Amino acid sequence: MENRAFHDIAQEIYQLIAELYPICRSITGNGLRKTLKTLQQHIPLSVHEVPTGTEVFDWTVPKEWNIQDACIKNSQGEKIVDFANSNLHVVNYSVPVHQKLSLAELKPHLFTLPDRPDWIPYRTSYYKETWGFCLTHEQYLQLEDDEYEVFIDSSLEPGHLTYGEYFIPGKIQDEVLISCHACHPSLCNDNLSGIAIAVFLAKHLSQITPYYSYRFLFIPGTIGSITWLALNEAKVAQIKHGLVLTCLGDAGNFTYKKSRRGNTEIDEIVSYVLKNSAQDYKIIDFFPYGYDERQYCSPGFNLAVGCFMRSPHGSFPEYHTSADNLNFVQPAYLADSFAKCTSILHILDNNQTYLNKNPKCEPQLGKRGLYRSVGGQKDSGLNEMAILWVLNLSDGNYTLLDIAQRSGMTFDEIKTAADKLLAHDLLELKF
Repeated sequence: MENRAFHDIAQEIYQLIAELYPICRSITGNGLRKTLKTLQQHIPLSVHEVPTGTEVFDWTVPKEWNIQDACIKNSQGEKIVDFANSNLHVVNYSVPVHQKLSLAELKPHLFTLPDRPDWIPYRTSYYKETWGFCLTHEQYLQLEDDEYEVFIDSSLEPGHLTYGEYFIPGKIQDEVLISCHACHPSLCNDNLSGIAIAVFLAKHLSQITPYYSYRFLFIPGTIGSITWLALNEAKVAQIKHGLVLTCLGDAGNFTYKKSRRGNTEIDEIVSYVLKNSAQDYKIIDFFPYGYDERQYCSPGFNLAVGCFMRSPHGSFPEYHTSADNLNFVQPAYLADSFAKCTSILHILDNNQTYLNKNPKCEPQLGKRGLYRSVGGQKDSGLNEMAILWVLNLSDGNYTLLDIAQRSGMTFDEIKTAADKLLAHDLLELKF
């Protein structure tokens, strides 16, 4: 990616994160809808509403949660914790409450991080009806033995689960799934980085006609993927490859969590891109915890879906705290993540298997203008060794990525050679 283009995409991705940052999202509700409506300004997202009570495998779509305001006041009427200052101050999915409590009665409903005293933790209570506040430990230590008024203006009622979907038809019906969770409130790396990069990948792919069809999902974590899979089982067989995107804006090295199968094409391609990036990276095996890859890779589906991230969840102290903010994610890291994703999808979309139409000895390349240089030198971008490698290994058993890895050449060098040979009727695509 050229420097100017890199800078531009870096700023655009970061600006989308900044726009989404203030919204109080959850697994249902108007914050999620507002987020998806913002994404519709960039891509033609279809928004789906699934009613509360819908049975989705062993789960049930929960009640819809919305919040308007919340605070804790001391006996002087001063707001000592205010939802308006940070949407992390309220335990996500807290039921409405308005009452006066002593400090002893209030403390069981308060959550802090003693080891990070100036950070606010992020806590949820999706499937147990309760309430609570999150505050800095510094705020907590300043609480006096007083009577406190607690107020949470929220609603937890029958409604809908909302998710966004964008489908880009390709040259074939086989699909690549790109999925990200869109349910966290003001958390930039864990949530917004994956959303923003997915949006710009979708914009990029919509400007070309990709080989595969692409399905982008912007869903609430866990219950969203379960709901989509339950309602779209007929479409699942079309999904041949997939990535869950998350935690892509921090300074950490790239980490790829392989699919449950562990040896799929998407696993191989991501490993190849990272190996050839001249950056440190980690490849980790699948384990049944984390993000929505664990639903896509559940044994009843066993899809070829891995998880692409920089620092994994829980591995950085800012995770699920107010420190996962607009200072923690940086445009350069976001653009780097976007570039890696485009490289992965570029290889995936072009990783064909060919058959040599002239397999008995080498064809004469000179008369076709494919062997113009002296002594095997490269000539105007045409790599003759790449041509010879493609001819030799195009027996229907090797993809272009296989050939690149075996030859030690780049994928694009091998792809260029294959295109030249195809144009001269020396190769045919294996179906």
